[in-house]
Amino acid sequence: LEDLQDAFDFAYKVHYLPGEDSTNDPHRAQQVQVLQGKLQMLDRQRREVLAQMQQLLGRSETLRDFLQQELEAWQERQRRSCMGAPADTRLRPLEAWFTELGQGLFQLLQLLQLLQDLRQKLTYERDPLKAETPLLERRLRELLSYLLKSAFVVEQQPCMPNASKRPLVLRTGTKFSARARLLVRLHDRSHRMEAKIHIDRLGTPSPFLPQNELAPLKGPLSWGIPAQPRWVSGRIGLAADALFHPAGTPPRSKAFSLLPSPSPLVPLLQKEQQFFSKPPPAPWPLLAEVLSWQFQSVAERGLDRDHLLMLGKKLFG
Repeated sequence: LEDLQDAFDFAYKVHYLPGEDSTNDPHRAQQVQVLQGKLQMLDRQRREVLAQMQQLLGRSETLRDFLQQELEAWQERQRRSCMGAPADTRLRPLEAWFTELGQGLFQLLQLLQLLQDLRQKLTYERDPLKAETPLLERRLRELLSYLLKSAFVVEQQPCMPNASKRPLVLRTGTKFSARARLLVRLHDRSHRMEAKIHIDRLGTPSPFLPQNELAPLKGPLSWGIPAQPRWVSGRIGLAADALFHPAGTPPRSKAFSLLPSPSPLVPLLQKEQQFFSKPPPAPWPLLAEVLSWQFQSVAERGLDRDHLLMLGKKLFG
């Protein structure tokens, strides 16, 4: 495409010199016809390149939807793993797919920038680059932003230092750790990234506990119904502020801002307190499966059918 544009630009400047009167040139009609043919070929090539980009963006959106389904399946396996289930929670396969898609989208962004540069050098009436490149750029940036936000995950759920404690089983006044991960690995150093990850606490304190008692409160959280309820409500999340600078673009005007909704770590909301104080009855098959998971996570051996039958009789008669 660039070669075709250079050839047309050279021929146009040769045959249409400023201030030169070529009305009496017998070859003028032939030269105009040749230039018209070059322009038509250039226009056809531009439309073909734009059509290919449209097709690639469509495939990228299909792959993005597939990766979103795989990510949701991984999150479900992670939730089961937090309860002791033997689940595969590796992120390397997802990271490979997210990285390949992200790199491909960044390459498309660079190509789109080159097309915009070509349009600035040469444009004409009904130029497809003038009408379609802004729409393609907006669509591409939306796809990139969605991908980067989806790629920010909580790899390790909050866990206290005590190895015997499961993830998400936390005590107030006790330190815990969590690990976040961005599944898009930018190997190209020309793509600069500035990131800052912080813990954000959302929501308002529960009216059951005065504000001045929130900080010094210690001891395990209890979801029973004590004489004086001392529940702590809120929502703790990981948030990331990041700027992505694609190669060959100004650091400010083309930076991507990654501001995802904070991934929930410890959801203890006011509206959920009723659920914990009066939990709905769990069917025995589901409870038995969870008990087997927890035994297996501690003793490296699950409960067989006879064990579960004995527990069921002990618990429910």
